[in-house]
Amino acid sequence: MGTPIIYEPLKNAKRIKIFIPYELYEIRKAFKSLNSTYWHPSQKLWSIINTQENMALVKRTFKGDFTISVEKPFVPIKTTRLNEKAIDTLLELEKTLVLKHYGQSTINNYKKMLSVFLTKFMHQDLKSISKIQIEQFIYELIKLNNISESYQNQLINAIKAYYEHVLGLPREYYDIQRPKKSQNIPNVLSQEEVLKILQHHKNIKHKAILWTIYSAGLRISELINLRIADVHSDEGYLFIKDSKGKKDHKTILSDHLVVLLRKYYKLHKPSYWLFEGQTGGKYSTTSIRNILRTAIKETDSNPWATVHTLRHSFATHCIENNMNLRHLQNMLGHNSPKTTELYTKTIQINNKNISSPIDNLLKKL
Repeated sequence: MGTPIIYEPLKNAKRIKIFIPYELYEIRKAFKSLNSTYWHPSQKLWSIINTQENMALVKRTFKGDFTISVEKPFVPIKTTRLNEKAIDTLLELEKTLVLKHYGQSTINNYKKMLSVFLTKFMHQDLKSISKIQIEQFIYELIKLNNISESYQNQLINAIKAYYEHVLGLPREYYDIQRPKKSQNIPNVLSQEEVLKILQHHKNIKHKAILWTIYSAGLRISELINLRIADVHSDEGYLFIKDSKGKKDHKTILSDHLVVLLRKYYKLHKPSYWLFEGQTGGKYSTTSIRNILRTAIKETDSNPWATVHTLRHSFATHCIENNMNLRHLQNMLGHNSPKTTELYTKTIQINNKNISSPIDNLLKKL
């Protein structure tokens, strides 16, 4: 019989993650009775609010029979003031990416990551640096600074963008080793949780924002860039312009959302953007995140949920409702069907939504 695992929370972590083996019924029952506990089905983990008191309480609940798993924290990378040559390199990269019509957030991220690279190599001729040197540099960041897979990939993308787009070197020349792709299952909310969250806010703008994100499966950037003209109520779709990867696509427009948006429009009368801030212009991403955090906290929903979780939940619930994967791929704006197929792993497997073949056979008797 296994023992519970307590994952030592990193600094500033809001919750403590805990694994309790299925067979430990009494231990699990005792843990569930504690305040602020929550079950995360997609990760098969429990959690509780991260306080010293709760950590001590959990250890007492497990009666000393548990394992502590310590995650290695990220060690900040030492920065050095860049010289003029390095600053010019960043400006060259920015100019090239602007001419290629990359999004501003992508440009900012590439410049930030390339500056990490330049901290190490700014005193050398960048054209003379070999692939082996670059991979050794990334290896040291993994071993000494414990950078994540995501950070590693972003760093490689920035380096390749400079060598391929600015210096014009062939792609194969800097085919840098990437981390093995992890098959993480997206965190999703149950349909009951989504309903509680969507019905929580009385402020009609806050409600309309959350309804739009979930009902159409939008990214937060797609929501704030929605224009009034993008709402095609007669044809029943939302037009998403310049989405991720500078692609346009269409997604579904719910009849219920149309009714809510009309009420919102009459009350707030936005001029250009569908959702505008108090002083005009686009609504801020920070405000949207705060709207969701409030709804999650006050409905006691999944505390690890983010705005993007609503998009994951939309996709999962579409599949549970037997939506065609090709239609879902188009609505989400995915290039590859493989990206959309990931959501087939998030559906709930139980006899409430899936029938065993034996049930169909016995119905014929």
